[in-house]
Amino acid sequence: MSNKLEYKDLLDAGVHFGHLTRKWDPRMAPYIFMERNGIHIIDLNKTLNCLEEASSAIKNIVRSGRKVMFVATKKQAQGIVAEEAARLNMPYVTERWLGGMLTNFATIRKSLKKLQGIDKMMKEESYKNLAKRERLMKTREKEKLERVLGGITDLTRLPAALFIVDIKREHIAVNEAKKLNIPVFALVDTNSDPNKVDFPIPGNDDAYKSVETITKAIGRAIEEGLQERKNEKEEKDREKAEQEKIAADKAEAKAADKTEAKAEDKSESKKEEA
Repeated sequence: MSNKLEYKDLLDAGVHFGHLTRKWDPRMAPYIFMERNGIHIIDLNKTLNCLEEASSAIKNIVRSGRKVMFVATKKQAQGIVAEEAARLNMPYVTERWLGGMLTNFATIRKSLKKLQGIDKMMKEESYKNLAKRERLMKTREKEKLERVLGGITDLTRLPAALFIVDIKREHIAVNEAKKLNIPVFALVDTNSDPNKVDFPIPGNDDAYKSVETITKAIGRAIEEGLQERKNEKEEKDREKAEQEKIAADKAEAKAADKTEAKAEDKSESKKEEA
Protein backbone atom coordinates (compact mmCIF):
# COMPACT_ATOMS: atom_id res chain seq x y z
CA MET A 1 0.00 0.00 0.00
CA SER A 2 1.23 3.44 -0.95
CA ASN A 3 0.68 5.35 2.28
CA LYS A 4 1.38 2.34 4.44
CA LEU A 5 1.44 2.78 8.21
CA GLU A 6 4.79 2.48 9.93
CA TYR A 7 5.59 1.34 13.46
CA LYS A 8 6.22 4.98 14.44
CA ASP A 9 2.74 6.08 13.25
CA LEU A 10 1.13 3.55 15.58
CA LEU A 11 3.41 4.56 18.42
CA ASP A 12 2.61 8.28 17.97
CA ALA A 13 -1.11 7.50 17.96
CA GLY A 14 -0.86 5.53 21.22
CA VAL A 15 -2.16 2.33 19.60
CA HIS A 16 0.07 0.34 21.98
CA PHE A 17 -1.68 1.38 25.22
CA GLY A 18 -3.90 -1.42 26.46
CA HIS A 19 -6.10 -1.59 29.56
CA LEU A 20 -5.12 -2.06 33.18
CA THR A 21 -3.55 -5.48 33.64
CA ARG A 22 -6.32 -6.61 35.99
CA LYS A 23 -8.90 -5.97 33.24
CA TRP A 24 -7.20 -8.11 30.63
CA ASP A 25 -8.56 -11.05 28.69
CA PRO A 26 -5.90 -13.82 28.77
CA ARG A 27 -6.73 -14.72 25.17
CA MET A 28 -5.05 -11.43 24.15
CA ALA A 29 -1.72 -12.73 25.54
CA PRO A 30 -0.17 -13.41 22.09
CA TYR A 31 -0.56 -9.73 21.21
CA ILE A 32 0.82 -8.28 24.45
CA PHE A 33 4.42 -7.09 24.48
CA MET A 34 4.85 -6.25 28.18
CA GLU A 35 3.34 -4.70 31.28
CA ARG A 36 4.20 -1.16 32.30
CA ASN A 37 2.88 0.73 35.36
CA GLY A 38 -0.05 -1.66 35.69
CA ILE A 39 -1.00 -1.32 32.02
CA HIS A 40 -0.60 -3.86 29.24
CA ILE A 41 1.47 -2.69 26.27
CA ILE A 42 0.42 -4.09 22.89
CA ASP A 43 3.06 -5.47 20.51
CA LEU A 44 2.86 -3.04 17.57
CA ASN A 45 4.69 -5.42 15.23
CA LYS A 46 1.76 -7.81 15.71
CA THR A 47 -0.64 -4.91 15.10
CA LEU A 48 1.10 -4.08 11.81
CA ASN A 49 0.96 -7.72 10.67
CA CYS A 50 -2.70 -8.07 11.57
CA LEU A 51 -3.51 -4.76 9.90
CA GLU A 52 -1.81 -5.85 6.69
CA GLU A 53 -3.70 -9.14 6.65
CA ALA A 54 -7.01 -7.38 7.38
CA SER A 55 -6.38 -4.70 4.74
CA SER A 56 -5.64 -7.27 2.06
CA ALA A 57 -8.79 -9.30 2.87
CA ILE A 58 -11.11 -6.29 3.10
CA LYS A 59 -9.74 -4.95 -0.20
CA ASN A 60 -10.71 -8.19 -1.95
CA ILE A 61 -14.24 -8.08 -0.51
CA VAL A 62 -14.75 -4.54 -1.79
CA ARG A 63 -13.19 -5.35 -5.16
CA SER A 64 -15.95 -7.87 -5.74
CA GLY A 65 -18.46 -5.00 -5.44
CA ARG A 66 -19.84 -5.65 -1.97
CA LYS A 67 -20.33 -3.44 1.08
CA VAL A 68 -18.52 -3.25 4.41
CA MET A 69 -20.55 -1.98 7.37
CA PHE A 70 -18.72 0.21 9.91
CA VAL A 71 -19.85 -0.12 13.55
CA ALA A 72 -18.81 2.11 16.47
CA THR A 73 -21.22 3.55 19.02
CA LYS A 74 -18.71 4.82 21.60
CA LYS A 75 -18.36 8.60 21.74
CA GLN A 76 -14.69 8.90 20.78
CA ALA A 77 -15.16 6.67 17.71
CA GLN A 78 -18.54 7.82 16.34
CA GLY A 79 -17.38 10.88 14.40
CA ILE A 80 -14.36 9.45 12.64
CA VAL A 81 -16.11 6.16 11.79
CA ALA A 82 -19.20 7.90 10.35
CA GLU A 83 -17.00 10.29 8.38
CA GLU A 84 -14.79 7.57 6.88
CA ALA A 85 -17.75 5.31 6.02
CA ALA A 86 -19.66 8.19 4.39
CA ARG A 87 -16.56 9.18 2.40
CA LEU A 88 -16.34 5.65 0.99
CA ASN A 89 -20.10 5.37 0.49
CA MET A 90 -20.27 2.46 2.94
CA PRO A 91 -23.05 1.79 5.49
CA TYR A 92 -22.41 2.62 9.14
CA VAL A 93 -23.98 2.37 12.60
CA THR A 94 -22.76 4.92 15.14
CA GLU A 95 -25.85 5.66 17.24
CA ARG A 96 -27.28 2.41 18.51
CA TRP A 97 -27.10 -1.15 17.28
CA LEU A 98 -30.68 -2.33 16.84
CA GLY A 99 -30.98 -5.98 17.82
CA GLY A 100 -31.65 -7.94 14.62
CA MET A 101 -30.05 -5.38 12.35
CA LEU A 102 -28.44 -8.28 10.48
CA THR A 103 -30.34 -11.37 11.64
CA ASN A 104 -33.73 -9.73 11.12
CA PHE A 105 -32.81 -7.60 8.12
CA ALA A 106 -36.31 -7.83 6.59
CA THR A 107 -37.74 -5.84 9.52
CA ILE A 108 -34.96 -3.26 9.24
CA ARG A 109 -35.80 -2.94 5.52
CA LYS A 110 -39.39 -2.13 6.49
CA SER A 111 -38.18 0.66 8.79
CA LEU A 112 -35.97 1.99 5.99
CA LYS A 113 -38.96 1.99 3.62
CA LYS A 114 -40.96 3.86 6.27
CA LEU A 115 -38.22 6.47 6.51
CA GLN A 116 -38.15 6.85 2.72
CA GLY A 117 -41.94 7.16 2.74
CA ILE A 118 -41.92 9.98 5.30
CA ASP A 119 -39.15 11.68 3.37
CA LYS A 120 -41.16 11.52 0.15
CA MET A 121 -44.34 12.69 1.86
CA MET A 122 -42.61 15.74 3.34
CA LYS A 123 -41.75 16.90 -0.16
CA GLU A 124 -45.36 16.70 -1.34
CA GLU A 125 -47.88 19.55 -1.36
CA SER A 126 -50.39 17.65 0.82
CA TYR A 127 -47.86 17.65 3.71
CA LYS A 128 -48.19 21.40 4.07
CA ASN A 129 -51.95 21.00 4.59
CA LEU A 130 -51.51 18.69 7.59
CA ALA A 131 -52.26 20.02 11.06
CA LYS A 132 -49.24 21.47 12.86
CA ARG A 133 -49.32 18.66 15.44
CA GLU A 134 -49.33 15.95 12.76
CA ARG A 135 -46.42 17.60 10.98
CA LEU A 136 -44.50 17.75 14.24
CA MET A 137 -45.16 14.05 14.91
CA LYS A 138 -43.93 13.12 11.42
CA THR A 139 -40.82 15.27 11.86
CA ARG A 140 -40.05 13.61 15.18
CA GLU A 141 -40.60 10.14 13.76
CA LYS A 142 -38.29 10.94 10.85
CA GLU A 143 -35.60 12.29 13.19
CA LYS A 144 -35.80 9.20 15.38
CA LEU A 145 -35.54 6.83 12.41
CA GLU A 146 -32.74 8.88 10.87
CA ARG A 147 -30.74 8.86 14.06
CA VAL A 148 -30.73 5.08 14.19
CA LEU A 149 -30.88 4.20 10.49
CA GLY A 150 -29.29 7.24 8.84
CA GLY A 151 -26.06 5.43 8.06
CA ILE A 152 -27.72 2.44 6.38
CA THR A 153 -30.42 4.13 4.25
CA ASP A 154 -28.91 2.80 0.99
CA LEU A 155 -28.42 -0.75 2.24
CA THR A 156 -30.51 -3.07 0.07
CA ARG A 157 -28.89 -6.33 1.13
CA LEU A 158 -26.74 -7.63 3.95
CA PRO A 159 -23.18 -6.29 4.10
CA ALA A 160 -20.36 -8.66 3.12
CA ALA A 161 -18.24 -7.73 6.16
CA LEU A 162 -18.21 -5.62 9.33
CA PHE A 163 -15.51 -3.30 10.63
CA ILE A 164 -15.96 -2.80 14.38
CA VAL A 165 -14.34 -0.60 17.00
CA ASP A 166 -14.58 -2.23 20.48
CA ILE A 167 -16.00 -5.75 20.19
CA LYS A 168 -16.87 -5.85 23.90
CA ARG A 169 -19.25 -2.95 23.51
CA GLU A 170 -20.57 -4.12 20.11
CA HIS A 171 -20.96 -7.77 21.17
CA ILE A 172 -24.50 -8.00 19.70
CA ALA A 173 -23.21 -6.98 16.27
CA VAL A 174 -20.37 -9.51 16.56
CA ASN A 175 -22.80 -12.31 17.49
CA GLU A 176 -25.23 -11.49 14.67
CA ALA A 177 -22.42 -11.45 12.10
CA LYS A 178 -21.16 -14.80 13.42
CA LYS A 179 -24.62 -16.35 13.04
CA LEU A 180 -24.74 -15.28 9.40
CA ASN A 181 -21.08 -16.11 8.63
CA ILE A 182 -20.30 -12.48 7.89
CA PRO A 183 -16.57 -11.88 8.49
CA VAL A 184 -15.70 -9.33 11.19
CA PHE A 185 -12.68 -7.02 11.08
CA ALA A 186 -12.12 -5.25 14.39
CA LEU A 187 -9.91 -3.07 16.52
CA VAL A 188 -9.45 -5.28 19.60
CA ASP A 189 -8.13 -4.04 22.95
CA THR A 190 -6.49 -6.08 25.74
CA ASN A 191 -9.80 -6.54 27.60
CA SER A 192 -11.45 -8.44 24.71
CA ASP A 193 -11.41 -11.92 23.20
CA PRO A 194 -9.74 -11.71 19.75
CA ASN A 195 -11.00 -15.20 18.83
CA LYS A 196 -14.53 -13.84 18.50
CA VAL A 197 -13.66 -12.06 15.26
CA ASP A 198 -12.10 -13.17 11.98
CA PHE A 199 -9.57 -10.37 11.63
CA PRO A 200 -8.55 -8.88 15.00
CA ILE A 201 -6.32 -5.79 14.88
CA PRO A 202 -4.79 -5.48 18.36
CA GLY A 203 -4.84 -1.87 19.54
CA ASN A 204 -6.15 0.82 21.83
CA ASP A 205 -9.89 1.17 21.15
CA ASP A 206 -10.42 4.06 23.59
CA ALA A 207 -8.13 6.88 22.43
CA TYR A 208 -9.43 8.97 19.53
CA LYS A 209 -6.05 9.14 17.76
CA SER A 210 -5.64 5.36 17.88
CA VAL A 211 -9.17 4.73 16.56
CA GLU A 212 -8.64 7.32 13.83
CA THR A 213 -5.32 5.81 12.70
CA ILE A 214 -6.68 2.26 12.37
CA THR A 215 -10.03 3.33 10.87
CA LYS A 216 -8.29 5.42 8.23
CA ALA A 217 -5.91 2.56 7.40
CA ILE A 218 -8.89 0.27 6.80
CA GLY A 219 -10.51 3.09 4.83
CA ARG A 220 -7.48 3.31 2.55
CA ALA A 221 -7.60 -0.44 1.90
CA ILE A 222 -11.29 -0.13 0.97
CA GLU A 223 -10.49 2.82 -1.28
CA GLU A 224 -7.85 0.77 -3.08
CA GLY A 225 -10.35 -2.06 -3.54
CA LEU A 226 -12.89 0.36 -5.02
CA GLN A 227 -10.26 1.82 -7.35
CA GLU A 228 -9.13 -1.62 -8.53
CA ARG A 229 -12.75 -2.56 -9.21
CA LYS A 230 -13.18 0.63 -11.24
CA ASN A 231 -9.98 -0.05 -13.19
CA GLU A 232 -11.05 -3.64 -13.93
CA LYS A 233 -14.43 -2.42 -15.16
CA GLU A 234 -12.82 0.21 -17.40
CA GLU A 235 -10.43 -2.41 -18.76
CA LYS A 236 -13.35 -4.76 -19.55
CA ASP A 237 -15.26 -1.93 -21.21
CA ARG A 238 -12.19 -1.07 -23.29
CA GLU A 239 -11.75 -4.70 -24.37
CA LYS A 240 -15.43 -4.94 -25.24
CA ALA A 241 -15.25 -1.75 -27.31
CA GLU A 242 -12.17 -3.07 -29.13
CA GLN A 243 -13.85 -6.40 -29.88
CA GLU A 244 -16.94 -4.62 -31.14
CA LYS A 245 -14.76 -2.44 -33.38
CA ILE A 246 -12.95 -5.51 -34.78
CA ALA A 247 -16.30 -7.20 -35.43
CA ALA A 248 -17.65 -4.05 -37.12
CA ASP A 249 -14.50 -3.75 -39.28
CA LYS A 250 -14.82 -7.41 -40.30
CA ALA A 251 -18.47 -6.96 -41.21
CA GLU A 252 -17.58 -3.83 -43.21
CA ALA A 253 -14.80 -5.64 -45.06
CA LYS A 254 -17.15 -8.56 -45.79
CA ALA A 255 -19.78 -6.19 -47.17
CA ALA A 256 -17.16 -4.45 -49.31
CA ASP A 257 -15.98 -7.84 -50.67
CA LYS A 258 -19.55 -8.74 -51.59
CA THR A 259 -20.08 -5.43 -53.41
CA GLU A 260 -16.81 -5.91 -55.27
CA ALA A 261 -17.73 -9.47 -56.22
CA LYS A 262 -21.12 -8.30 -57.53
CA ALA A 263 -19.48 -5.56 -59.58
CA GLU A 264 -17.04 -8.11 -61.05
CA ASP A 265 -19.92 -10.49 -61.93
CA LYS A 266 -21.71 -7.67 -63.68
CA SER A 267 -18.73 -6.66 -65.78
CA GLU A 268 -18.09 -10.35 -66.64
CA SER A 269 -21.65 -10.85 -67.85
CA LYS A 270 -21.47 -7.63 -69.84
CA LYS A 271 -18.29 -8.88 -71.54
CA GLU A 272 -20.01 -12.16 -72.39
CA GLU A 273 -22.98 -10.35 -73.87
CA ALA A 274 -20.65 -8.29 -75.99
